[in-house]
Amino acid sequence: MRSYLAKLQSGTLRRASLLRKISSLRSFTRWLRDGEVLRKDPFLNVPIPKKQRRLPRFLTEPEVEAVFSGESPTKSPYRERDRALLELLYSCGLRRSEASGLSVGDVDFYGGTVRVLGKGSKERMVPVGTVALKALKDYLDVRPGAQARSSPMFINARGGRLSSEGVALIVRRWARASGLLKPLTPHALRHSFATHLLDRGADLRSVQEMLGHSSLSTTQIYTHTSLERLKKVYEDSHPKGSGE
Repeated sequence: MRSYLAKLQSGTLRRASLLRKISSLRSFTRWLRDGEVLRKDPFLNVPIPKKQRRLPRFLTEPEVEAVFSGESPTKSPYRERDRALLELLYSCGLRRSEASGLSVGDVDFYGGTVRVLGKGSKERMVPVGTVALKALKDYLDVRPGAQARSSPMFINARGGRLSSEGVALIVRRWARASGLLKPLTPHALRHSFATHLLDRGADLRSVQEMLGHSSLSTTQIYTHTSLERLKKVYEDSHPKGSGE
């Protein structure tokens, strides 16, 4: 088994293809063991390559500014709704489902926090920036319909709760209207939130809590992104950083 895996890894297979082959083989050998054709697990004590984690896609700070300062592709009151939504996604690093699930009463305008119901119905409190709070107030000032604490924060054209798909559509529309050349999703804004916090000195544990990650290892992927940017700054700035 070690010899076979070594041969696979010495070829031109991509990591994902390699792992699919290993997964199929492990399922087959498990079936053989269940049928008592094999007595031992041939993968026992054999190191398996780990799944390659892709670095998250994020916007630079100038790109975020360009998207947010662009002209709105919609008219009032949806212009104010869409701007408030984008500001909140970036200010708090929310998932699109979390933004969709917000109610009016979840935002504490005096305390500057938002109550978020994340994965596994885990609740967390996240700070909200002053720019996002102002955008939310501007939206609520022109929003049609009832504004009871239990009513949805972001509503659609029919007055119902804006869906997570609707959140993603709004983000794409704003990106196109701003002339951004790269694809933009709510998750890219979430990645940008985390990356920019770490770039500006935030500690990893605080970012983990704000993102709602149950494990610190999940948050650590953003340190790789920040490190790559740090290396680029070093290469561009140090007299001998570029190796020339």
